[in-house]
Amino acid sequence: MEEEKPKHFNDFNRIVSMIREAQVRAYAKVNEELISLYFNVGKFVSEKVANAEWGAGVVDSLAEFIKENHPDIKGFTRRGLYRMKQFYETYKDVEFVSTLLTQIPWSSHLLILSKIKSLEEKEFYLRLAIKEKLSVRELERQLNTAVYERSMLAGKIASSLPTHLNDEKFFKDTYVFEFLDLPKNYSEKDLRKALVQNLKDFILELGKGFSFLGEEYRVEVGNHDYYIDLLFFHRELRCLVAVDLKIEEFQPEFVGKMNFYLEALDRNVKKEHENPSVGILLCKGKDDEVVEFALSRNLSPTLIADYKTKLIDKKLLRAKLRELIALENVVREAKVQYGN
Repeated sequence: MEEEKPKHFNDFNRIVSMIREAQVRAYAKVNEELISLYFNVGKFVSEKVANAEWGAGVVDSLAEFIKENHPDIKGFTRRGLYRMKQFYETYKDVEFVSTLLTQIPWSSHLLILSKIKSLEEKEFYLRLAIKEKLSVRELERQLNTAVYERSMLAGKIASSLPTHLNDEKFFKDTYVFEFLDLPKNYSEKDLRKALVQNLKDFILELGKGFSFLGEEYRVEVGNHDYYIDLLFFHRELRCLVAVDLKIEEFQPEFVGKMNFYLEALDRNVKKEHENPSVGILLCKGKDDEVVEFALSRNLSPTLIADYKTKLIDKKLLRAKLRELIALENVVREAKVQYGN
């Protein structure tokens, strides 16, 4: 027999919500003060060293002084002080400092500082961590799976998508599903079931703006039923996102099937206030030239992406990104030279 709820159950829940919300705000304020403190301590130490007022030994002495005289103050070891110095020197001349840095915890900053060199990439992960409210573990996975490189590649390759879908890097050129435990000769059904069973990790890889609506989502056209492998709703784009899974390399005929799904969704499922549906074709590999030909006259917003079941070597992704940037520069220079 179900236990009877207290008379003022809803009121009690409301008070608990108020407490939780206040705790979140308090944590955010404490974190803001802490990050500002580390930045200012880093600034002080950096300027003293830069002006030759302090030698390297002074930083060691400061750490020892705090340890001996103020044992209740934690985190200001020699290593910690040099991390604060690095933190300040990395971001001191960057305009977005005040608005971004205090929005993520120190442990996330340490991860970004230790694993990323370029300022552009640091900013990318800062914004990603804030936007998707990533935990340190989730942020580390995004770093390890080279989300930056994959997002940049998607922005340069996904020419079929409207500009507003590309600019925010909502989609990737390659998705990494290293968390799946698939049999050696897996089927599309195996892939779909494994992704649904690991939905939390799958959505983390897609991006936290995606909300899952169902697998083998049925759409009715005429007297026939058709089934979309996976259907999501993207909260920021305010549109349905159909995902079609393939265990083979991309073939041009896949686009026609996706267009059919998107038309069915827009006519029969999409609500009036929502934007047109978007499709993601996830294939086991793709030839970019074939993709470009297949999408050149396609009017539906469809992204062709491939997926890997193991981590990708970042060096390969960066080399591919450099090639695309170099090609872009050549085309741009040619247009300037010949006036096209």
